[in-house]
Amino acid sequence: MPTLLVIDDNPSVGTALELLFSLHEIDVLRAETPDAGLEVLRQGGVDLVIQDMNFHADTTSGDEGVALFRQIRAEHPDMPVILLTAWTRLESAVDLVKAGAADYIGKPWDDHKLLAAVNNLLELVETRRELAARSAGERGRREALARQHDLRGLVYDDVASETVLSLALQVARSDLPVLITGPNGAGKEKYAEIIHHNSAVKSGPFVAVNCGALPSELIEAELFGAEPGAYTGAGNKARTGKFEAADGGTLFLDEIGTLPPAGQVKLLRVLETGRFQRLGGNQERSVKVRVVSATNADLAAMIGEGSFREDLYYRLNGIELRLPALARRPRDILPLARHFLPAGHQFSPAAERALLQHPWPGNVRELRNAVQRAALLSGERIEAAALGLSPPPDGVAPGHGDDPDRTAIEAALQRAGGVLAQAAAELGMSRQALYRRLDRYGIPRG
Repeated sequence: MPTLLVIDDNPSVGTALELLFSLHEIDVLRAETPDAGLEVLRQGGVDLVIQDMNFHADTTSGDEGVALFRQIRAEHPDMPVILLTAWTRLESAVDLVKAGAADYIGKPWDDHKLLAAVNNLLELVETRRELAARSAGERGRREALARQHDLRGLVYDDVASETVLSLALQVARSDLPVLITGPNGAGKEKYAEIIHHNSAVKSGPFVAVNCGALPSELIEAELFGAEPGAYTGAGNKARTGKFEAADGGTLFLDEIGTLPPAGQVKLLRVLETGRFQRLGGNQERSVKVRVVSATNADLAAMIGEGSFREDLYYRLNGIELRLPALARRPRDILPLARHFLPAGHQFSPAAERALLQHPWPGNVRELRNAVQRAALLSGERIEAAALGLSPPPDGVAPGHGDDPDRTAIEAALQRAGGVLAQAAAELGMSRQALYRRLDRYGIPRG
């Protein structure tokens, strides 16, 4: 049962409020002076405060109430406070609401309005507690993952990222090939490193090659090596390929969809047999390599077009790890942005809002570049303008052009402190639409 504290020097006010709220299963504690009220709060167990603004019969300035409110805010920053008085100037009440008071209600009060205000605030308190408990559970899981595994400095805070990470750590223990899919700049190489450093071959080399950054005529030589004179410009020295360099470890093949047909055939053979020949040579070589590949391409569509071998696809895709775009894991945005900041720098609140509202089509890479550029051009405090970001089109929040899922809604509620109007605005929907989704997912309204 929720508990409400009434701080008012008039015993009849306390009695009337105690009767009103007891009829609605709300416990009421009473204090007749500011000091007594603060002492009750220090003992804990209070969910909401209703406080008077004047505590002496000959006082109407409201100064005592202002002082009490500020002391409550100093000692209990998250405590909801409703101001209740007949005498204080409206300007004073408005100032306190701007300073964080939850509401201002005049005497004599309307029972229905006061009860509605209290119930709304108690729902918000309960939502915040649930979110805090869930967040504490998430922190506990993340701390356990960091203790037990080598996460290579991965920065994340979103449930979607934790899900991908947990799967990556699980598949790392096997020797199956892994295909990491996701948009450019989303961090696929970071997850490949995590897989390697938590695998049975973690003591071996981790070798990365970007297949899309090499001319097609050089990809075979890059992967498999080349004998002297095997191609124009090869020189008179043998070239060691990436497979040989990764022997006993992990080879990460990024942008695997750009591999030309001849390279696909050779790659398929080495995956099947562990054996290959250098370009221009006829001596078979043997290696033991864990292959992790990545692509932002639709390999299934490429198979249908005939530009990617189906048998190679199934060899590479022992397990698929799908990395979502940054906009689909919005709780990662601010932790990553702060990670990219040089020491001594910080974002203004407006800059943080701009970071959260941007759609990030270039994902983590775009975020890193934007933060580093802003830090270079700004002082220690980075304002929104320095980031040079455009607002999302048509007011649509990032990652939510379609129907937001439970994870996205819960993340928006957490960032908004349970304030539904703010969460709805971030998600790009009306409050009524958000209410329907809260009911659908069984999420309490705040």
